[in-house]
Amino acid sequence: MSFFLHIKLSIVSFIQHFDRIKVIIIMSDKFHKLKVSEIEKSTPDCSIISFDIPQELRGQFAFKQGQYLTLQTEIDGEEVRRSYSLCSSPLDEEWKVGIKKIEDGKFSTFANDVLKVGDEIEVMPPNGKFYVEVDKTKQKNYVAFAAGSGITPIFSIIKTHLLAEPKATFKLFYINPRVVSIILKEELEALKNQFMSRFEVFYFLTKEHRSVPLLKGRLSEEKMETIFKTICDVNQIDEYFSCGPEAMILMIRDFLLKKNVAKGKNHFELFTTAGSNVEAKKKVAQTFKGKVADITILEGGKSMNFKIEQGSDNILDAALKNAADLPFACKGGVCCTCRAKLIEGNVEVLVNYGLEEEEIEQGYILTCQSIPTSEKVVVDFDA
Repeated sequence: MSFFLHIKLSIVSFIQHFDRIKVIIIMSDKFHKLKVSEIEKSTPDCSIISFDIPQELRGQFAFKQGQYLTLQTEIDGEEVRRSYSLCSSPLDEEWKVGIKKIEDGKFSTFANDVLKVGDEIEVMPPNGKFYVEVDKTKQKNYVAFAAGSGITPIFSIIKTHLLAEPKATFKLFYINPRVVSIILKEELEALKNQFMSRFEVFYFLTKEHRSVPLLKGRLSEEKMETIFKTICDVNQIDEYFSCGPEAMILMIRDFLLKKNVAKGKNHFELFTTAGSNVEAKKKVAQTFKGKVADITILEGGKSMNFKIEQGSDNILDAALKNAADLPFACKGGVCCTCRAKLIEGNVEVLVNYGLEEEEIEQGYILTCQSIPTSEKVVVDFDA
């Protein structure tokens, strides 16, 4: 049974599944200008950016541990938007994101080299489903895997559960090239000192020597076997969280499936995708070449219509090229900001890392990954 409470600024869906209630928060897709209140260097190439949230916006910007913010600004005359995970706990009443500078990264370079305290930037309210609800009454054991900047949502999750659940335990396996590249290291050590009996951190280094063989190099299936033979008992872990590169996340996912860990216990998020859908996109384009699709977009109580060649482009990009103002962020099939309901027609979905099985069954698609393959396609962003 489902109950829907519609609020002007957000939609909170309470979905009852047997005797468990799952809360999903889908925030407004409107951007707000926020002032940068602080910038700290966590590593030489990663800045922790804090935002000042006016009192009147704090309700809209309330967030769950593990959620992200979508930031937008104009760089060299181009509007650029990116999503970055909140690395603060909602219990701190602080809004911080970690932005690691990457090669040729337009937004990350701007954030690390140009952005300064006092600047204003457009920010969308928090979104994302990379969390489980806090339960103070249970004694839960958690395990997390993170690589590089994948620590940002993981840190928020760890801190929140340790603070809010008095009996919770957390083990973190964190992979980085070198000690100097460990993001939030001081914060992790402070948390470890605060919860000495409940929180353990294992630092893996890929480009520096470690005396313990397990902690040298990248995470592998062989190392996962060692971890679950010597450090963790797979039967004693209640929830798993993973965040990092696609190859690592999929390896962890497949490993846990082999160990008969229920899908619902394995929570993961990809910061970037490997672009493995290029060949699939070419195949779809070739199959439907020369056929036209009539696209109707329903959003914000309005409708727009345009035509494109079937198989040629995903719905989101095609709509943006036709001057549509639609919600989006990662464009990688991860964040679900561009989620819409397929009302009519057929699409080829290239990848999906964000939608739940129940959402797919209800007809929802990620428009950034959905290529029209029928003469008429209607999608509703308001559904």
